[in-house]
Amino acid sequence: MIVPSYVLGQRAGAIAPSDKIIFGGIGIGSRGSHDLSKLLKIPAARFVAICDVRNERRETIKSTADKNYGNTDCKMYSDQYELLARQDIDAVLIATGDRWHTPLSIIAAQHGKDVYCEKPCSMSIEESWALAAAFKRYNRLYQAGCQRRNGANFQLCKDLLKAGALGKLTALYANVGPSANWPPLPSRDWLAAEELPPKQVLDWDRWLGPAPWRPYHSSYVRGGWRNFYDFHGGGILEWGSHTVDLCHWAADYDDIQPVKYEPVGTNVGPYQVNCEYANGVKLVMRDNAWDGALKTGSCSFRIEGDKGWVETGDATKIECSENIKPLLRPTENAAMALENHMNEFVRCIASRKQPASSAAAAANSHVTCHAAFIAYQRGKTLTWDTAKKEFTNDEIANRMRSRGMREPWRA
Repeated sequence: MIVPSYVLGQRAGAIAPSDKIIFGGIGIGSRGSHDLSKLLKIPAARFVAICDVRNERRETIKSTADKNYGNTDCKMYSDQYELLARQDIDAVLIATGDRWHTPLSIIAAQHGKDVYCEKPCSMSIEESWALAAAFKRYNRLYQAGCQRRNGANFQLCKDLLKAGALGKLTALYANVGPSANWPPLPSRDWLAAEELPPKQVLDWDRWLGPAPWRPYHSSYVRGGWRNFYDFHGGGILEWGSHTVDLCHWAADYDDIQPVKYEPVGTNVGPYQVNCEYANGVKLVMRDNAWDGALKTGSCSFRIEGDKGWVETGDATKIECSENIKPLLRPTENAAMALENHMNEFVRCIASRKQPASSAAAAANSHVTCHAAFIAYQRGKTLTWDTAKKEFTNDEIANRMRSRGMREPWRA
């Protein structure tokens, strides 16, 4: 018998099939397809299965994977437990709506899978804690889709802070808007009921998952679930899961949260939440532009020190104080951030090292966003005890740290 050299990984650049990281996907739509396009380019990874509650999505993703590999091997599932039961699958890409992110991630970890999950990663403070605890307990790796941690322009801003070029850190700014797209207070209304499609076309009960039961409406499944409280973690979280996360990463604050949250403005904007850490550093979550924001692009963040400031966003352009300009260097196209992020995750699976956006890091930044959302809902300044993990001046706010989850769709 002749064994082809590529099977043994002997051809230049080839990786033996037994050495590849085997992936499945759950709930891959528009954003998830973008993630998948990067994953399919990685020689060390192979995508073999898709689970989705929508048959149309299952067929689309299978076609994408099969075309990439030149075969018909990608398997389709409507039940996530069937996919997760496969012993050959090492990791899963989860890109469902927010309501499923934490439960599915925890269920996957319980099945021994590593997880790449889109953000926002959780629907509440309690879910954030549960996410971090589960991945520690089951010794699995988690990479939140906070790809800007692997973006060169964002890394340069962090490097400038760490090198002391900005002086002592005084303030961090996170772009969490605009409120026209992501109002801080999502709607609590329902859309009018429409005729439910056959289960083989759309499993509505499974689509809802842990969210409260609501009558079917086609716009929900086309992405219109955003800005409805039942399905969404709040408008502050939509971009805050990117930009507050960047602030914590740049400042090495992945294990602390602010102790004060002051909501300002209206639900139609402009609005902001003024926060403060125990060390006196400010965190400002704003939905409208500050100096340079229109030039730096979406998901921008800003670092201010007592000697200078720097700001960047998805346009990759860096705005800064005059004294910092000589220290700037060329970066790379914004699209590379996701590619770098996905490649890092695959390498971490092989090495068993924690990736840049671990479950603990993601949980920390999400707790901060959820606390700001709760302060905005309460319409008052809240103080937070980081040791006791509770608000010190509002018992109603403490009850808002968690949400009910509909049985049986929970971890």
